[in-house]
Amino acid sequence: MPVNQSSRMSPPRIALESGVEGERCLRLSGHWTLDSIDTAHRPSLGGDAGVGGKGDGTIRVDGAIEALDSAGALALARLIDDLEQGGARVDLAALPAGQRNLVELVKARLPPPQTPRPPREGILARIGRATVAKFTEGNAFLAFVGELVVRGGRLLAFPWRIRWREVVAEIEAAGLRALGIVGLLSFLVGMVMAYQAGATLADFGANILIVNLVAIITLREMGPLLTAIIVAGRTGSSYTAQLGTMRITEEIDALRSIGISPFDMLILPKIIALIVVLPLLTVFANLLGLLGGAVIAAYRFEVSFSVYFDRLPEVVDLTTLMLGLVKMPVFAVAIALIGCMQGMRVAGSALAVGRATTVSVVQATFLVIVLDAGFSVLFNLMGY
Repeated sequence: MPVNQSSRMSPPRIALESGVEGERCLRLSGHWTLDSIDTAHRPSLGGDAGVGGKGDGTIRVDGAIEALDSAGALALARLIDDLEQGGARVDLAALPAGQRNLVELVKARLPPPQTPRPPREGILARIGRATVAKFTEGNAFLAFVGELVVRGGRLLAFPWRIRWREVVAEIEAAGLRALGIVGLLSFLVGMVMAYQAGATLADFGANILIVNLVAIITLREMGPLLTAIIVAGRTGSSYTAQLGTMRITEEIDALRSIGISPFDMLILPKIIALIVVLPLLTVFANLLGLLGGAVIAAYRFEVSFSVYFDRLPEVVDLTTLMLGLVKMPVFAVAIALIGCMQGMRVAGSALAVGRATTVSVVQATFLVIVLDAGFSVLFNLMGY
């Protein structure tokens, strides 16, 4: 009767011996092959031999391994990995070169240890974390406002120290280059308001009241609000991207190193420029919005241009215009501060610039709408 070859193979054996001066030796013997290693036992081979405990120092691997294949090398590599994670240093120099190379090759391709997943946060924990984050954002914004008051007030007392060349450049970038998109969107919104109002008023024969609706809403709300939102998305995001990129490339640190304040050179000119530009853009948006309403009123609801523009002074006055314009410096400061604050807080890689830009647009738009609602309540209490 033939003898099964696997029965003649001795199983893999491990013995941990302690030598002089605390040296330890891990002696291996037997056949470290697929046929002699039990599949269920393979991952914990070292633990059952009593060598899976924690400990530092050097462990020298020695012995006479009769046969070694990739399965045995994998079991041995896992054992060595467990020992190294426990703080030990494993020395394979005593193994034959072929066996040592195979074990090192397999060990280099072991998957990294999986870290346990953190417990999932509950709804209250997520709400608390979000609340703390919002308070942190608010605190950072107030700190930025305080820095603007301190540094800006100091420079306004000595206006010749303001970098007017940068202010003029920012006026061109935030004002002149924004005329196209602000004018086009205001014109289209004026057309939409006139069309929606006329569709209802025409049923009552009150087409002429289109002028009242378009003029009052445009001058008091839609013109200023639409302009501020466009500037928040266009100019505020560019402030964040510019300053964030300068943070990553360490240009802001370079300015500080040569004694130039980034606030004086980069932030304050942007704020001053936006305070100057935003009311002017609003006037331009109001004109285009009224013109868009006039086009629809003339060609769709039989209110001629002459009648439309003759009625405007009867419907609105300088107070109506000023109620819309008085909000714009506040909107300008809010948009510029949020854009610059998010840019100055960027850290890491280019991905952080994209995230900060998104946060800047969302926060600036949200704050503009909240401020506009606050102004509406205030004007109502004042009787306007």
